[in-house]
Amino acid sequence: MKKPILRFSILFSYFIILLSFSVAKGQAPTKPDYNINWPEWRGLYNTGAVKGGDTPAEFSETKNVKWKVEIPGKGHATPIIWGNQIIIQTAVATDKKTAKTDVTEPKTNPIPSGPTEFIHQFKVISINKNTGKINWQTVVKEVLPIERTHELGSWASNSPCTDGENIFAFFGSRGLFCLDFNGNLKWSRDFGQMDIVASFGEGSSPAIYKDKIFIQWDHQGKSYMYALNKKTGEDAWKVERAEVTSWATPLVVEVNGKAQVITSATNKVRSYDAETGNLIWECGGMTRNVIPSPVYADGIVYLLSGFRGNSLKAVDLANAKGDITGSKAILWEYNQDTPYTPSSLLLNGKLYFLKANNGILTCLNATDGKVLYSNQKLDGITNIFSSPTGNNEKIYFAGQGVVDVVKAGSDFVLLNKNILDDTFHASPVIVGNDLFLRGFKYLYCISEK
Repeated sequence: MKKPILRFSILFSYFIILLSFSVAKGQAPTKPDYNINWPEWRGLYNTGAVKGGDTPAEFSETKNVKWKVEIPGKGHATPIIWGNQIIIQTAVATDKKTAKTDVTEPKTNPIPSGPTEFIHQFKVISINKNTGKINWQTVVKEVLPIERTHELGSWASNSPCTDGENIFAFFGSRGLFCLDFNGNLKWSRDFGQMDIVASFGEGSSPAIYKDKIFIQWDHQGKSYMYALNKKTGEDAWKVERAEVTSWATPLVVEVNGKAQVITSATNKVRSYDAETGNLIWECGGMTRNVIPSPVYADGIVYLLSGFRGNSLKAVDLANAKGDITGSKAILWEYNQDTPYTPSSLLLNGKLYFLKANNGILTCLNATDGKVLYSNQKLDGITNIFSSPTGNNEKIYFAGQGVVDVVKAGSDFVLLNKNILDDTFHASPVIVGNDLFLRGFKYLYCISEK
């Protein structure tokens, strides 16, 4: 019996050596475990969902708060997490003023918003995931924001992303910045100044796939889709878009082994070849002011928007070629109660979404659009700008001082209404058994004690 045991021991040792070598060389799995990382604003697969984890349904300022740390400045960007680091973006007003007055004014639909006379520091902050202590802070730019922003928005609403080797922090008109995990700036890229409709503020986040970073640059000026070399920030390709302002984040998916970049916008929904930028398919656009980002699973991409109208399309990517408007590639539509600002949650074959910016929830079967429930009111949430995040058992909705927890599944069950001393526009993040909530003032780590 000793020889088989000896052989097993040798093989196991060899496996450990190979694994150690791979880790040392940075050859991480292409799809890390859900419970380890949250690399983009809607998670590993851009659905807002994780597969596991036992996060608490009940918490407050005095219950199940593992730690809480104050974040300087203002920023509604959803954090990302890689390993033991939480990456936060924020804009911090300094006491330096400028006489510069050429603020970009809204051309249509003026709303309450304001310019600033103070120069801001645009910061990337790393926080220890286990303790809440700040590891480092890097100021990537110090400048006066010349555009107005929505009173409910911020100058740091675009979320970062990571490939596990570098951090790509996007501040819209301030640029894209590549940092290592020690906070050192490696390169930066300036795209110019956006002209956002009605001074609503900026918000689209970058997407990453293999060797490229994708930026959806839609505004009232010339709009573009950028694919950048992630090592240098230089253009891999660039495509002009006949598009107006949108805030949706591009979605990269593989179809038959070939990657495509899907963009949701007002005039058209378009899909580009990730390698070349060539148009693969397109269809009629969504409503005005497209904010919700596309989500994808099992060969179907879901597109939603809900300002001055309602639009939800489920597109079968296997049949999507050329102009698919009115074709069989659009499997089903559900044009009511769709979200304005929050993106949807795609979890275990079900699509969850909110009505406009209200706390009214709908759940559909993702395959055929069958209504599982609709018009279900959240408790204490009347206005909501963050997107829902869920695991196998629970879905989290973060609003103004209230975080509701709903049971995941075909029936609407409100598990708990939780009160915290903050307001949340960033979306909840789940890693393992920890729930992270980035508010106007604080970053919370919620976990069973």
